[in-house]
Formats: sequence, structure tokens, C-alpha cells
Amino acid sequence: MTTETTYNALFICTGNSARSILAEGILNELGAGLFRAYSAGSHPKSGVHPQALATLERLHIPATGYRSKSWDEFVAPGAPVFDFIFTVCDNAAGEVCPVWPGRPISAHWGVPDPVAVKGAEDQQRKAFMETALTLKRRIELFLSLPLQRLDALSLQHELRSIGTK
Repeated sequence: MTTETTYNALFICTGNSARSILAEGILNELGAGLFRAYSAGSHPKSGVHPQALATLERLHIPATGYRSKSWDEFVAPGAPVFDFIFTVCDNAAGEVCPVWPGRPISAHWGVPDPVAVKGAEDQQRKAFMETALTLKRRIELFLSLPLQRLDALSLQHELRSIGTK
């Protein structure tokens, strides 16, 4: 972990169009001042899913400035050094990730892919909201941890446990 007062967290998903974008927005909103969240994908889509942005708006979280991007951007010189890395989809959790500088603590917080829900718009909207609320609950639990008082092993255990809730 860095010694700065602001922690950097990266949320990874394969496409970086929905789940990781939602998590980025939620942590930036709820953890403002303590965290700076980012998101990336192993195989990013051409853009952010419109329902992800609409869901952030429904949660009263700013929905501008997001883009799908590769995790390669975050291993390049000048990229932020991460304290935490979270995978939010099972595909990304099983992939060989880049070597992250700084030895971040990582955890898998897999959630169902709302993009995979087919059907009427209200069904899709509901799936995106359910995904966002699951991520929000996990992020709230994360923010309640006494980060300064936990050693890395204990913190790793806590973060992995949160991913099952």
C-alpha cells in the first residue's frame, strides 16, 4: 500500500463497458477524498454501455467522462500505482493479468453481467440496477474497513470475504 492518504483502486472486467464502470463510479462517489477509482478491461469494448451510464445517473452519480479502456494503459509508465485491484467478472478473474507495480491487494468480486440480459428494456434496466446495488453494498463494506489498522494479509482476507456478499 502506498503511504499517501488517497488509495488507488482498479476494477477489471473483460469488456470494461458495464460492471467495472459501475464500480469505478460508485467508489469514486462514496470514497471521494479517500479513494480514486479506475476501471479497465482485458478486451475492452468499443464504448461504455448506455445502461451503465443511465444506472449511475439513477444512483445520482456523475455519468460523464467514462470510456472503455485496456488494462495496458495502467501498466504503462506514468500510470497510477494501485493499492487495490478487483476483478468483477469471472472471465477477467481467470485471465493472466499484467504484473501490477506496487504489489496491490487483489480480490475477486464477481457479479452477473447485466449486458447478457436479453429482453425488454425494463428487464435490462433492472439487471443493471441489481448489479450496481451489489457492487455498492460491497464498496460500502470495503469503505467501512479500518484500512490503516489491518495488515495486508488480514485486508486480503476481508476483501475476498466481501466478494461473497
